[in-house]
Amino acid sequence: MTGKYDWNKRRKKVHRGRRNRRMGGIQIAGVLVVILIFFVMLIGFVSNTGAPVEASGSNRSDKEFPWYLTLVNYQNHIPEDYEPKLVEVQGKEQVDERIYEPLMEMLEAAREGNRGELPLVVSGYRTAEKQQSLYDEKIAEYRKEGYSESEAEELAKQWVAVPGYSEHQLGFAVDINGASYDVYLWLQENSYKYGFIFRYPGDKTQITGVAEEVWHYRYVGVEAAARMHEQGLCLEEYLENITGSGNSL
Repeated sequence: MTGKYDWNKRRKKVHRGRRNRRMGGIQIAGVLVVILIFFVMLIGFVSNTGAPVEASGSNRSDKEFPWYLTLVNYQNHIPEDYEPKLVEVQGKEQVDERIYEPLMEMLEAAREGNRGELPLVVSGYRTAEKQQSLYDEKIAEYRKEGYSESEAEELAKQWVAVPGYSEHQLGFAVDINGASYDVYLWLQENSYKYGFIFRYPGDKTQITGVAEEVWHYRYVGVEAAARMHEQGLCLEEYLENITGSGNSL
C-alpha cells in the first residue's frame, strides 16, 4: 500500500539477516573445529614417530647410558664403528684401558681365594675375526657329535656369542682362570667392590641367552655392580629397571 511502511517486509528482512548470521557463525565454527582436529592429529603423529619403539631387553632407548653400561647381547649389536683403546694385561691379553686399574686391583685381591696366586685373564678383547673363529669352532664341535648344522648353531650360541654380539668385542669383559674353583666363589662375592659383575649366572640364562659361565666377568662401574649384587639382577634386568622406572644410574 502506497505511503505506508510495510512491517511484514521489514520482519522478513530481519529474519533473513539473523538466519544468515547464524549460518555464517556455524560455518566459521565448523572451520575452526576442523583446524583444531588437524592440529591434534598432527601433534599425535609427531609424538608417535619421534622415536622408534624398541624390543624388550634392548638398550637402544632415549636414555643415555655411560660407556660402561653399554649393552651387547644376542639382541644388541656392538655399536657401529666402535674402536676401544686397549692396554695389555698379563698373559698378553688386552682390555679397554678404562677398566685396567680396577681389573688389576680385583685380581690382586683375589689372590686370597686362589691359593696365593694371581688369577689369569685368559680372554679379554676379541676382534670380530677372533670371535668368528671361536664361533665356527664351537659349531664344528657339535657337528662332530652328530648334530645338524642348525642344531649345532643353536647349541653353539649358548656358549659363544655370534660375531658382533659379544661383550668381548667391547673390551669390558674378561674370562678368568684360577688355580682352584674357590677363586670363582671369591669373585662372585667380591667382584662388585671393583665394579665387575658375574655376567652369566645359571638362573639368568633365559634373560641373557648364555649358559652359566663362572669365569666371565664384565665391568659396569662400582655403583651399578653394587646394586646388581644386592638385588640379584643381571645387566639386562638392571637396565630395564632404569629405563622403565626413570631411576637414576
